[in-house]
Amino acid sequence: MHMIIVGCGRVGSTLAKELSSEGHDVVIIDRDATAFRRVGENFTGKTITGIGFDRGVLTSAGITADSAVMAVTSGDNSNILIARVARELFGVSNVVARIYDPRRAAIYERLGISTVATVAWTSNRIRQTILPHESEPEWSDPSSTFQLVERRVTASLAGTTIEKTEANIVLLHRVSSTEVPTSSTVLQQDDVIHILATAQDIAAFDAQLSGTATSHNGGHS
Repeated sequence: MHMIIVGCGRVGSTLAKELSSEGHDVVIIDRDATAFRRVGENFTGKTITGIGFDRGVLTSAGITADSAVMAVTSGDNSNILIARVARELFGVSNVVARIYDPRRAAIYERLGISTVATVAWTSNRIRQTILPHESEPEWSDPSSTFQLVERRVTASLAGTTIEKTEANIVLLHRVSSTEVPTSSTVLQQDDVIHILATAQDIAAFDAQLSGTATSHNGGHS
């Protein structure tokens, strides 16, 4: 996947090194060229010196609607502007912004922009948002039969009732409210859901999320 990271601080450089080492096409942007020392000499991605919300800079970074954009600079305003430019000018849906002010975060979530707080696990949280299918389960039982995972609903699954999905959705967060859904609950794009199921059922659900599922098995009763 083509990854664009804006901000080469601790979080940005960590993401850049991890994602690049996993084979992703990574471009990292920072207005300070000296910041790129954090990614080290072995970094195989591309570095661009510039302002992350500048349309020309993002174009130079190879941004397309299929890119993933992570705005992790030290400023809330910059991060949100970067996220909005990516979504509104380039049609990128896979966008996440780091936000320091939790009051702002709720507002931007309503705009469909995923946000993460400035906590120790920020880089892991961003990876979970950008690459949900590769994230580690939040919990598994001692036998590793069942797993609890978090997913964000994509356009492919929006409008589908929970009973027609391939996994057991136990919790749903939408805008500023969280609820235990029923089988007739209709999923909306950008809903954040928690699934408790077997790895096989989670994989089937992930296929629905990505739009690659060929059929539905009727879900769980």
